[in-house]
Formats: sequence, C-alpha cells, structure tokens
Amino acid sequence: MERFTASDGARIAYSDEGAGRPLVLLHGLMAHKGFFERQRDLADSFRLIRIDLRGHGESPSDRGIPTIDTLARDVAELAAHLGLEGAIGIGWSLGASVLWKLLEGPASARFAGAVVVDMTPRVMNGDDWDLGLPPETCAARSRAIAEDFTAFATAAGAAIFAPDGEPAPSPLALWAGAEFASNDSAAIGAIWASLVEQDFRAVLGRIRQPTLVVHGAHSHLYDADTAHHLVAALPHATDVCFEHSGHAPHLDEPDRFNRILRDFAASLPPVRLPQTQTA
Repeated sequence: MERFTASDGARIAYSDEGAGRPLVLLHGLMAHKGFFERQRDLADSFRLIRIDLRGHGESPSDRGIPTIDTLARDVAELAAHLGLEGAIGIGWSLGASVLWKLLEGPASARFAGAVVVDMTPRVMNGDDWDLGLPPETCAARSRAIAEDFTAFATAAGAAIFAPDGEPAPSPLALWAGAEFASNDSAAIGAIWASLVEQDFRAVLGRIRQPTLVVHGAHSHLYDADTAHHLVAALPHATDVCFEHSGHAPHLDEPDRFNRILRDFAASLPPVRLPQTQTA
C-alpha cells in the first residue's frame, strides 16, 4: 500500500501494481480498495490503481467534512501525481459519482474510458425523477447512519450481493458487512449527505469517453431502467447486465466482470505509455 498527500494535507491510501493502460478503481460507500481484490488478476495486462477514497479504509477524513467534490479532487490530484494518461475509470456506486465529477473537470483529459457499476445519476427521487431511491428511503438511511451505524452498515454490506437461497449470510457477505461497519459513521454520514445532493443528469450528455454501464439483475438499489437511462443519456455508452449479480457484479461474477473489462479496454484506441511501461 502507498500513500499520497492531497493538497489539503489529507493522506490518501492506494495500491499501484502492474503495467499497461491504467485502470482506476473507485469503490462504493463504506467499502475500500479491498473490495476490488478479485480484480487484481487484471494487473497482468494493466496498471491497476485501487484507491481508498477519503473517509474509507486507510484514508482518514481528518481534514474537514468530506464531500463528493473532495473525493473527486483527491483522485484528480493522485492521477496527476501518477502521470496517468489514457486511463479507464471504474466507478462502483459512490465511485461512479466520483468518476462523473472527474469527467466534468480538467482531470477528464486523463481518462479514455469509463465503467459505471450499478449507479444512478441522481440518488433521490423527485417530481421529475424516479430512477433512484424514494426520499423517505434516503431519510431513513441518514437516520440509521447517525443512530445505529453498526447495524445499518452490517446489513448494507450483506445486501450488496445477489441472494443465494441460503438462510444464513455467506462468508463474503459477512466480511462485507464487517468492513462496512468499521468505518467512521460521521464521515460516512457526511459523504452520504453529499451524495444525495448530487444530480449528474445534465452532466451525462457532456461526457465524451466511451462508457460501459454495468448492472446487476438482482440489485436491491437500481433496476434495468436506470441502466437504460444512462445508455440513452451518455453519448457513447453500451450496457451489460449481470444476470447472477446484485449491487456488486465485480464481486458476484468476478471472472465475467474481468473478462468484459479486458474486452472494453481492447475496444479503445491504444494508449501511449511511459517508456518504463509496455503497451
């Protein structure tokens, strides 16, 4: 694990392994870079960069209240520090919102493609939007984070997987719940509040990077209509449904997920890499 010092002094943990086109993996709320452990096989062909977003994992939130803007700025600064070019950003849930924020700013020039994993451009539904979560659900989550974070996080971690028909949670679901619950509730509450305020619908049409929209057929958060909206709104997008996955296809079906990532990367123009790397 390596650490990068952001412009405000925050210490951001990340791992950087392999060589080739950079893949920047951005995890979901309450997760960390370890939730992409099953993507490490991709380091045989790519430069794999897994980041603990601020307020998660080994990246503490000790420099003010974390927001989506803060998280995106951290990633943009790290991308510049690493000299990334022609990267593919892979954003899962919260990570997709961070990725969209990156792609509407100067850091967009460092990215050649995007992968959005089970996310909506607007979390909270309203009069003109019903492809997110009802306002009462968002409010209930805010209360649960503040009042009983351990119970909320443990249940949320288990819920990201497709149901397996077993009465007891799987070892992976138990692990995810425990990892979710290990976070600081104040940081997660602040990031959740910022996430609920985001509305990327107007941004989507300006994103020029080819985008792969990944959706889990058994997601408990967003359905196929949300994925179809993204494909219609993004100028260069295709979608793929993971029939045996929930909110985390990269964990439920990692082999297929990795194979599709390889195919998507191969569809992009070649990237010029530093002389220390090979294409």
